[in-house]
Amino acid sequence: MSKVETVRGLVHVDQLGKTLIHEHFFFGYPGFHGDLTLGGFDFDEKKAQGIKTAALMMEHAVQTVVDPTPNECGRDVKLLRAVSEATGLHIICATGFYYEGEGATPYFQFRQQLGTAEEDIYSMFMTEITEGIEGTGIKPGIIKLASSKGRITEYEQMFFRAAVRVQKETGIVLLTHTQEGTMGPEQINFLTDEGAIPEKVVIGHMCGTSDLNQHLQVLKKGAYVALDRFGLQGIVGAPEDEERLAVLTALVGMGYEDQLFLAHDTVNTWWGREPVLPETLQSLLANWHPDHLFKNILPELLEKGILSSEQITTIFHSNAARLFGGGAVEGKMDRLETKHIN
Repeated sequence: MSKVETVRGLVHVDQLGKTLIHEHFFFGYPGFHGDLTLGGFDFDEKKAQGIKTAALMMEHAVQTVVDPTPNECGRDVKLLRAVSEATGLHIICATGFYYEGEGATPYFQFRQQLGTAEEDIYSMFMTEITEGIEGTGIKPGIIKLASSKGRITEYEQMFFRAAVRVQKETGIVLLTHTQEGTMGPEQINFLTDEGAIPEKVVIGHMCGTSDLNQHLQVLKKGAYVALDRFGLQGIVGAPEDEERLAVLTALVGMGYEDQLFLAHDTVNTWWGREPVLPETLQSLLANWHPDHLFKNILPELLEKGILSSEQITTIFHSNAARLFGGGAVEGKMDRLETKHIN
């Protein structure tokens, strides 16, 4: 029986249950460490905030959350473990780095100039996956990768190549960030050209584009597509939920529910000082919470007959078990169509 690493240790994939593929309990943009005088850290306070977030999701029978917070964006596995232990929620954490524009600290850029960076990244991934993170023994269940808007930079390519090397040796899942929904097909092509297992790749934030051809190019490779930013509107080029629903409706109508994930990409607690949002943006983000799908989206889709209860079970239960269990996605070449959603 296949198992996956969580912050509390190995779990059988058939025990993952209802899964959200992309939510951040704690997140901070690199540089937040320099603002700790005013944006300080209290473990018990943060733990309480994390427990509150977990409880919100567990009210809707969520059993597992993948938290793909990159290493340099405030990943704190001790805190995640404390939340998991207090609530019983399975949390799968990541090893990995963010895209260059919002994540690249000078550390690996300097090592890139020295010519050692890619090997250093590979060693970091392998050590965290096989021995644990920062001496805790907690091991990641995924590698997080990210690319920039409209390109995969040379800096980002180092992480992609190192991740594929590690996947070949360990079988770990690769989960990506696409900036504003761009570069999804390019990501999966780059990864598979390097030898990645497409059935163990999730291309994230694809709901940033309503171009159905972009989605189909990823799906026909056998990878998973994540429509994982429901509720995030009016910021970082994010579309309205209605556009996401149009894509979801089309892909499910073509029979691709067994290659889809749905989530919110919420940031539930910020490292550093909490950002103060303008009122107009607050209204746009009013539904950006990790229960939005369950309270506002899925009931309507069920009522309208767009999704069946069986398809919802596939998306939230079966797909995670298959992804982390290593089962192959059957090809659907006969369902590919060259359409756009406008």
